[in-house]
Amino acid sequence: MPNRSWFYADRGQQQGPFPEAQFRDFIARGIIRADTLIWTDGMAGWQKAGDIPGLLSPAARPPTMPGGMAARPSTGALTGALTGSDSGSLSIDFEILDFVGRLLLFLVGAIFVIPLPWVLVSNLKWLTSRTRVPGRPDLTFTGDAMTIVWWFLGAFALIVALNFVGGRISNIASFLIEVGLGWLAIRWFFANLAAGGQPLGLSFAGPYWTYLGWSFLGALSVITIIGWAWAYTAQTRWIYRNVEGTRREIVFEATGLEYLWRAVVVFFACAFIIPIPWVVRWMAAWLASQTVLVERGTYEDA
Repeated sequence: MPNRSWFYADRGQQQGPFPEAQFRDFIARGIIRADTLIWTDGMAGWQKAGDIPGLLSPAARPPTMPGGMAARPSTGALTGALTGSDSGSLSIDFEILDFVGRLLLFLVGAIFVIPLPWVLVSNLKWLTSRTRVPGRPDLTFTGDAMTIVWWFLGAFALIVALNFVGGRISNIASFLIEVGLGWLAIRWFFANLAAGGQPLGLSFAGPYWTYLGWSFLGALSVITIIGWAWAYTAQTRWIYRNVEGTRREIVFEATGLEYLWRAVVVFFACAFIIPIPWVVRWMAAWLASQTVLVERGTYEDA
């Protein structure tokens, strides 16, 4: 039945009907995967796409361009290069009252210190569930607080002890510990991302010493007042380049100038306290929109 219509489930909602050709295109672009629930006329009920023989056969790909050169979309145009619902850009949205409650919960955890790992995991699960990734429905974070509680408590105890000792060496050691904790947190975060109830199998391969170098550059750039925006933009690109386990490349499109003026707006708006939830949501939505997924080999830094 070449003219049949198809339906699929995305984030618990029925999508469709779609004609056969468009449905096959969804498969080719990774919107519909083996664990996606689908249905068409003649099926007794919803089934996973991977359980239907022959449905997920490898999609045809265009031949390599002469000379092995890959087309390079310009910065800012990557999103437009990917059409349909697989637009390439991430998106994020959340209710203001939810955010306020989560922020208050985090402040309480920070004050009492011990509950902070559990509060952090709870907030990460909440924020991840409100992030939309092309071709990855129902994004979730599966990390457990007990995995990081020993890192956190150990680092906290060492930093407190070093502060009692004092001196330049203690300050350097505290900085190295804080950077190490951040590096471990990034590895732990990517390793615990899942979609549709299945682990994504991602990993962060960036070495600690390189991450340390970026952290030092970021701290040093604060002296320049505005240079930190370019430093952190470059660091974000480096982090994304070192995420492994995905067939798509993660690209951060934002420039330092774009990052800077938005950060200035957030800083001054937060001084008035009340606008904090709205400006944080605005900034989070922008950061997500600047994170784009593209086929590997189609993008390179300028």
